[in-house]
Amino acid sequence: MNDEAIFLPMLMNMALTAFVWFYMYAKRIPAMKKAKLSVQTYTTPARIEEYLPAEVNYSANNLKNLFELPVLFYALCLYLFVSGNVDAVYVGTAWAFVTMRVLHSIVHSTCNIVMLRFYCYAAGAVALWFMLGRALIDAVA
Repeated sequence: MNDEAIFLPMLMNMALTAFVWFYMYAKRIPAMKKAKLSVQTYTTPARIEEYLPAEVNYSANNLKNLFELPVLFYALCLYLFVSGNVDAVYVGTAWAFVTMRVLHSIVHSTCNIVMLRFYCYAAGAVALWFMLGRALIDAVA
């Protein structure tokens, strides 16, 4: 297997983060204009949540979430590449992680059904923990 295959899931997760960022502003800017308040009104996240509808802030909350577990994912993928341990299992599991992150982002940024969002998040986390556990075992073996 080509070790560089681990980079495509990484890039897709980065692209997801960029998409959510653009989507957040596509929702927020019209809502801010509609509210007809001074931009200075929105000085903190709490103020944004106070003056904008909850559904406008879903994508902002999702964007914050994309800088939690994915940071470990990026570091782990880079470790696997540098150590030469990339194989089909790691690449497949990386794709499972990214797929669950995409589904989580769709749910979180739109309908925000908490249990569905949680299941997507948990499935992605299990994939990541599997990758990490396997890497730890490989490192000490």
